[in-house]
Amino acid sequence: MHFTFRRALPALAVTAAAAGMLATATPALAYQQEIRNDPARCRGAGPAVRVNVSGIESSSGNMRVQIYHGTREDWLTSGKWLYRIEVPARAGSMTFCLPVPSAGSYAVAVRHDVNGNDRTDIRTDGGAMSNNPSINILNLGRPSVNRTRFDVSGVTTINVNMRYM
Repeated sequence: MHFTFRRALPALAVTAAAAGMLATATPALAYQQEIRNDPARCRGAGPAVRVNVSGIESSSGNMRVQIYHGTREDWLTSGKWLYRIEVPARAGSMTFCLPVPSAGSYAVAVRHDVNGNDRTDIRTDGGAMSNNPSINILNLGRPSVNRTRFDVSGVTTINVNMRYM
């Protein structure tokens, strides 16, 4: 029995280490998933969010749509977005479909990177957020999650209006 116990210890240590790695790896897998815009996801039962974006001023650059958990800890926090779609911009309006892991509260941020340099240029780039909150110099384009959060069950459609300086 002593012999079996000594052999079992290394196996238990490996199993515990693997379980620990899985536990720490799982949350990281839930964030930062770049996906393609697939309208079919919004024709089924969901859960998903159909984002209708209007007021896109030009067809230059790229549109980036990101969805976040509707929590203060995640909203607009670097690296805490769940899914991102990035496509060439098209003047006028565009529609995006973002899946979500489950029914719950979420918030959406949209950016039109007009010159395609992957940086926010306040003078030229446009932005929009779920619930179309007012954006001004006091909140520096970061309205609270309470103003942008919405509930998702099934397929939920939201309409956002781009704003440019």
